[in-house]
Amino acid sequence: YRDMDIGTAKPTVDELAKYPHRLINLRDAAQSYSAADFCHDALAEIAKIRANNRIPLLVGGTMMYFKSLIDGISPLPAANADIRAQIETEAKENGWQAMHEQLSQVDNEAAQRIHPNDPQRITRALEVFRLTGNTLSQLTKIKGDKLDGDVLQFAITPQERSTLHERIALRYQQMMTQGFEQEVIKLKERGDLHEELPSIRCVGYRQMWQYLNGEFDRDEMIFRGVCATRQLAKRQLTWLRNWDSLNWLTTEDETNLAQVLALVGKCQ
Repeated sequence: YRDMDIGTAKPTVDELAKYPHRLINLRDAAQSYSAADFCHDALAEIAKIRANNRIPLLVGGTMMYFKSLIDGISPLPAANADIRAQIETEAKENGWQAMHEQLSQVDNEAAQRIHPNDPQRITRALEVFRLTGNTLSQLTKIKGDKLDGDVLQFAITPQERSTLHERIALRYQQMMTQGFEQEVIKLKERGDLHEELPSIRCVGYRQMWQYLNGEFDRDEMIFRGVCATRQLAKRQLTWLRNWDSLNWLTTEDETNLAQVLALVGKCQ
């Protein structure tokens, strides 16, 4: 997202000049960006890189997007503002428990997977059914275009969880020093953004937004931001432990580069 630099650890201008990145600053914070959007954009950029006989490197922590690229993504419809407004109105009148029960009638498989207190996913599942007449469960079993060729996958983590926690806390403090609060103030001053947008729901941004709304003080905001980041890291590690064909690297291990190059050499 444009204008969301510090909280996302976006590469700096100098870093981008030295190490060109793709898919940077594609969207305004008021817009959404889905896994399907990412797959479409990423496959196009990968094709350009390969056409120049270069090796594309996909770097980041959004594993759902990466998995969609590796496995192929289902042909789900784009979000529809009118349908979503309709669902939200019904939820206000009847409650999300009733909407979850409605979902169980049309797509019991999805209802079993989605918690009754998860309005975002309930809305999406009902939206898909109302737009297409097919259930979310049916459509997610259909896979579209995906990344082809040899794909080497790496995960890099500290050996000790305590080290990870220390780095998360340090990074949050560094964000504050770099002007993270001012970054979110500028976003808030626009007047067209709100807490339910995907951009503002990002870890760190949500806590800062709530602090600026006066929901709690600065120390509590930092505490909540660090805790939310720890929870995110925990979920990522849980997901990675069940990931197929993954090569594990240890943070600051001096042999990391040699390990990566050796594996790349075997693919050539």
